[in-house]
Amino acid sequence: MKPGRLIGRFGVDVDAGSFLGDTRIRLLEAIEVTGSISQAAKAVPLSYKAAWDAVDAMNNLAELPLVERVVGGRHGGGTVLTEYGRHVVTMFRALEAEYQLALDRVTAKLAAPSESDPQSLRRLMRSVGVTTSASNQFVGPVTSLRAGEVTFEVGVRFDGHNEIVAHISREAAEQMRLNIGRELHAWVNASAVILLTDDSVRLSARNRLWGEVSRIHEGPVSVGVTLALPTGRNVSAIITRDALADLALQVGSRVCAVFKASSVTLTAFD
Repeated sequence: MKPGRLIGRFGVDVDAGSFLGDTRIRLLEAIEVTGSISQAAKAVPLSYKAAWDAVDAMNNLAELPLVERVVGGRHGGGTVLTEYGRHVVTMFRALEAEYQLALDRVTAKLAAPSESDPQSLRRLMRSVGVTTSASNQFVGPVTSLRAGEVTFEVGVRFDGHNEIVAHISREAAEQMRLNIGRELHAWVNASAVILLTDDSVRLSARNRLWGEVSRIHEGPVSVGVTLALPTGRNVSAIITRDALADLALQVGSRVCAVFKASSVTLTAFD
């Protein structure tokens, strides 16, 4: 462990109560490995009742069941994750990794004397707060504005080299009081990010960020891939296992993260 490092515990709550946390995710992962809730409970560890209570709570709060019982078969049935459950586990682990990276950035900022002014730290902490609810978040000033009949095209430069382009409605642009230099938060869901390795491919998507694969988290169905950009920023994507094989991705691979301007959500905090 690095001296003075901030270690966070990531969790997801809904209006009805706690939904996902480290213990429940480890329970889901153990169910996937063992196919048995009793064996999974021992691995966590949890009591058998507590394990089923957790499963019932997650199934009740989720849009679709995460866990289901299977009757019959060679082993007389058991408990398995649904495809949706596997996807939830992969998404949680990807978000958890991004959350920890955000805390690492806070530690680095706090250690830098040049970044110790209250306004700088306030902006950073505010950025971290939003990172917990979005896979990819970028903060920077508006560098370009182009008005159309229905929409506005907004460019946000989040480092010295890269700009993200977003399309928003004229009404939203007016409500946000957009102007050149205004600081915005731009975020993109990992599921909206497409990965490419061939720079000759022509697509209509406006946003293309090249980087290297820094982390791969493989699930039974989905795979979380994190790209490190040359400027030190990160971009996360959720792809299928087939796509991982087709692209032959591994840590260190040069990859482009592609997403549409319509997939970018902009937020202003003042």
